[in-house]
This record gives sequence, C-alpha cells and structure tokens, in this order.
Amino acid sequence: MNDKVRTRFAPSPTGYLHIGGLRTALYGYLFAKQHGGDFILRIEDTDLQRYVEGSVQIIYDTLKDAGILYDEGPDVGGNYGPYVQSERREIYKKYAEELIRRGGAYYCFCDQARIESLKDGNGNCRYDKHCLRLTPEEIEKNLKSGVPYVVRQNIPEEGAGSYHDLVYGDITVEYKDMEDGILIKSDGMPTYNFANVVDDHLMGITHVIRGSEYLSSTPKYNLMYDAFGWERPTYIHLPPIMKDERHKLSKRNGDASYADFVEKGFVKEAIVNYIALLGWSPKDNAEKMSLAEMTARFSLDGISKSPSIFDETKMRWLSGEYIKEMSDEEFVSRGLEFFKKSKVYGKYDLKKIAALLKTRVETFGEIPEKIDFLEEFGAYDTALYTHKKMKTDENIARIVLPAARETLAALPAFDYQTLHDGLMALVGRLGMKNGQVLWCVRVALSGRESTPGGVMELAELLGREESLKRLDYSMKLLGS
Repeated sequence: MNDKVRTRFAPSPTGYLHIGGLRTALYGYLFAKQHGGDFILRIEDTDLQRYVEGSVQIIYDTLKDAGILYDEGPDVGGNYGPYVQSERREIYKKYAEELIRRGGAYYCFCDQARIESLKDGNGNCRYDKHCLRLTPEEIEKNLKSGVPYVVRQNIPEEGAGSYHDLVYGDITVEYKDMEDGILIKSDGMPTYNFANVVDDHLMGITHVIRGSEYLSSTPKYNLMYDAFGWERPTYIHLPPIMKDERHKLSKRNGDASYADFVEKGFVKEAIVNYIALLGWSPKDNAEKMSLAEMTARFSLDGISKSPSIFDETKMRWLSGEYIKEMSDEEFVSRGLEFFKKSKVYGKYDLKKIAALLKTRVETFGEIPEKIDFLEEFGAYDTALYTHKKMKTDENIARIVLPAARETLAALPAFDYQTLHDGLMALVGRLGMKNGQVLWCVRVALSGRESTPGGVMELAELLGREESLKRLDYSMKLLGS
C-alpha cells in the first residue's frame, strides 16, 4: 500500500451538501493533513436519475468556503484522474470483465419479468444465481445477440467476511445475508458498490472514511479486493448524526445544509468547528478550535461509536463565541449583507453599532431585528417601565423622563462620557438608584425591553435631536 496517507471524499451530486457529508469530508481532511497526506475529492455521479444540475458546483463551493481544501479533484487536477465517475466508464468495463474472468462476478441476462417473479410475499427480491450457471457458450451467444445484461457480484453461499475497522473494531458479516448485487447496470454505468472499489484502488486511497451504514456492506467490497489480488484499504466508519433520538439527520428529509446555516448568519468557522464535534472529542475537551487546531488535535480514539445529536443551540452558542472575538471592522465586514437588510443601513456608523452588538448576538442573522428599533420607533406598551428588579413603574418614569430630557438638552456635548456624567448627576439629584433612572430612559429611547448597549451608547448613537424627540414622544405616551 501507498506509504503516504491518502483519503477521499466521494459525494454524489444529488443536491446540497448536507451536514453528515460535510463531516465525512472534514474528518478525511483532518486525518490526511495530520499524517502529512493527501485529501482527494471524487464525484460519484453514476446514478444519473438522482443527479441534480448545479450540485457539483455546490460541492466545490462548500468545501472551499469551509476551508476543507482538497489536493486533487475534478477542478484542481491530479495524477489519478478523471475524478468524475461518469468519465471513467471504460475503466469500469475493463475491470468488470477482469472480475468476471477471476470468478468474482458474472453476466446476468434475466429480464425484469423474471426478477419480479423472485419476489417473496413482502415484495423483497433476492437473486437466485440463475445466470451463474450459464455455460460459456450460452453467455457468448447472448452477448453476440445483444441481449441486455447486468454484471452481478458472485457472493459465496457459505462462510463470512471479516475485517477490522479502526473505530468499530472487528466486524463479521455472514455471506448468506448478502445478495449478488449489480456491479454494472444495463446502461453500462457502474453502481457505487463496484466503482468505489475500483477507484479507491486506482487512486491509491489508503484509508476509507465513510458513514457506519457501510459497515455491513464492506465485506462485499473486500471480496472484490481479494478477487483482484489488491490490498484492502484501512477502514474508518463514522457514527450517524441524528436530528433527535430516533431520526437521522438527512438531506432527503430536508434537514439543513452548511449553506442554509451560512444564509442564516452563522459564522462559517463555527459551523465547521461544531460539525467536527459531532462524533469526535479532543483529548483536552476543547470546544472552540480553528481548522489548524482541529488538525493538530484530531485522533481516531476520540471518535465515538454512538450516534451524535445535532444541537443547533450549541452551534449557535459557538457562533457567538467567534463573533465576540471579532474586531468591530471584521464584524461589520462579515455581517454586511445582514446590516444591508436592516432599516438603519446607511444612516448610522456601523462600527459604533458593531461595538454594541458583538456581545449580544450569536449569528449575523440577528442583526436587523436587534437594531431596527433605531429607525422603527413608535407606540409601545408603557408596561415596559414596570421592572421589579429595578423597582420602577410608570409613576417613576413620569418623574424621570422630564428631568432626563432637561439634562440631555443642556449637555455641552453628546458623547458617551458626557452623557454618563450628566445622567449620573441626575441620579443624585433625584435621589434614586442608577437602575431606576437608566431603565426608564432606555425604555423611553427604544420602546423595547432589551437593546444592544446601555442608555449612554444608545443616546450617543441616536444623537441629541433624535433622543430629545423620543423622550418627548414617550412623555406624551405616559401622559406626563
């Protein structure tokens, strides 16, 4: 086997790249890079009926956007191409014929009517090896006559296939539980079962990383490796990702993809970081990690055999941790499309808003809703002034607001420090607690229970004229 570690990610272009697929790619990348190896992208597009236009580009874009950069692939080249299965048809034909010669496969000329006749009472169909018993003369005659055929794998009728998986340990599957599956379809295209074996061997893949749903079918692949006289790769099967206790996360069920979460405003690095933790725990139990840190920490003994439940709340928290560490400039730059969706875009200093928002949002998608009050000020429920902890109510507000308006109108400047000093002096003059005065003024300026930033930041953002205007409106609303 190749001395250099070579892993691959081999998605089918059937739509967006779902979370489970992205995790497989990520683990393949981390394992290869940690061992100084190569990570390969291969497009498995032999199922033409499920092919979705544009989905190959989605795969390219998603991997690159997530930072999972492949060393070889259809769009970057390499020494083992083509990296698209539909372009390798003649290769599969050659190896299928070779496998037939070696007794690992056979031509099957059974028509659909005969296949249907094999179904049991539950509609299950198990092929009965009928065409395995054809004479060489019968096979030659059918081929020359152009009788449609498929190529089936010849699974032994007795015994069992065993192998070692680096996560799940020793696996054994009885051959009687396997069927002579189709390797080459009647249209000449290979099935996954055949193409992945041929391609993994020819591309020098040393470690096959894929979902645990392939644990029971791996002995089929090993039969082909053995029949060809090829060395088997090392297997690493990954536990499933669940949406809850009983249901797997699946793109067929419409579960969210990487692109969906980016569109919702999750930090990209946080999505990748969280996906890495679905089934793997680093020895030091670190949670927030860059791709480089994940690569350094990644190890197979940290992979669980148990399913992982996808927790969007946890990923949201992680996204918030990334946001907190951003500079104001980076927050504005990366969240710009969401700022543009807000009603305040173009009317305020975004860097000032960023300074207030960074610790109060977990995704960029929350930006419009958090700041639209700066432009959407109008009638609000005056019950907001009642706050048990602050010991305020509407009567307290009727005392505070006129005094606050007078204070703000008389300030020599309208920056944070001047506002702070003026309002703190007002607290002293009124003989009230800080919270009582500041709560009332904040509600009067925003019409909301919560805002990014406190009263001083809010007033500075709004400016003197708008602040006084809102205080006048709020006093009128209170009837004071």
